[in-house]
Amino acid sequence: MPSFDTVLEPDLVEVRNAVDQANKEIGTRFDFKGSDAKVELKDKEITLFADNDLQLKNVTDIVLGKMAKRGVDIRFLDLAATPEKMSHDKLKQKVTVKAGIESDLAKKIQKAIKDSKMKVQASIQGDTVRVTGAKRDDLQAAMALLKKTVTEAPLSFNNFRD
Repeated sequence: MPSFDTVLEPDLVEVRNAVDQANKEIGTRFDFKGSDAKVELKDKEITLFADNDLQLKNVTDIVLGKMAKRGVDIRFLDLAATPEKMSHDKLKQKVTVKAGIESDLAKKIQKAIKDSKMKVQASIQGDTVRVTGAKRDDLQAAMALLKKTVTEAPLSFNNFRD
């Protein structure tokens, strides 16, 4: 039976490259001269460091710009965390890189497929959603439907089987 998996996977190599480029730009910009502004990446968490609110905003803008230039969709980044105060009035903010479909989004995907009355079924399997159907055309229509209806996350499709 033909099937495909709906996943949420960022290209971590490009994320690393964007962070490295952001650090290079921060090191060469005049407005960051003599400051402790920097960007660190550990696993799937980016930490932004700055001396004040304005610098933190500028560091965030630099990182988002570099991500966009490297082709990383900024919807992968969760910027909701509030900045934390460190010693000497310095700030740090954690930004998580989303990977894997959360249960709320998986339920929304499943509901969208069910409401479309297509002849396909969606099942939640961990952090992916597997869509199965009798015909390849139905699966391709389901992909198009998901790309159109789910706008809050950059979904990708893999493991397409006949």
